[in-house]
Amino acid sequence: MSLRTRVRESVIRGIERDDFAPCGGDFYARGHIRTIARVVGVDPEPLVRAFDDAHGGAPQPSSATGGPWETDRPLVPFRERRSPNWSAAMAMAFAALVVVAGVQFFGGRGGQHAARQVAEKPAQAAASPHQQQPRRAGDPVAAAPRKNVELRLKARRATWVNVRGDKGRTLFSGTLRSGTVREWKAKKKISILIGNGGGVRLTVNGKDLGTPGQSGNVVHLDFTPSDPEAA
Repeated sequence: MSLRTRVRESVIRGIERDDFAPCGGDFYARGHIRTIARVVGVDPEPLVRAFDDAHGGAPQPSSATGGPWETDRPLVPFRERRSPNWSAAMAMAFAALVVVAGVQFFGGRGGQHAARQVAEKPAQAAASPHQQQPRRAGDPVAAAPRKNVELRLKARRATWVNVRGDKGRTLFSGTLRSGTVREWKAKKKISILIGNGGGVRLTVNGKDLGTPGQSGNVVHLDFTPSDPEAA
């Protein structure tokens, strides 16, 4: 039977046991039933109806207007493709060229005018080198020279200090405790001798110079109104 119907032997044995799972679905099962019935000389339709009754009934005919044939998008009417309007395209291209040429022309004139102004300014300055320019708001003002020298010392650790002013006059001589802050002023010069250079912090004429030496080193410094650098 398998050779005559071209249906696998395992499928035929399954149909004989009312097991239609090897057929691969109801559609193929109905086809196998009809093929086997014709080979053995039996009317296949009663057998197919019996199969349908046992497996949920015969399939309903599908309408061509429903199911997979329907679409949820409206049909867009076909529009005839028109040939490109070359006249309009050429007109737009010509207008674009006119705009670009105008921008380059007027931009070039503006650039030449600006360059001419820049070239004229150095010439005007050279023509009147002694002409005094008025001072504008925001221009830097030269700082006035200092009239005094100011020294501020903060002791980080206990240390001996000797400070002398103009003409060698002693301003201070002694030991400063940790945390002590002292300030001195002179007109021309201040000299300071520090027994522990790493134990103090100096500020000269408002500028913080930090620690002038290492711990345990003796440091001798001189300062004038033009410092903050050590003389």
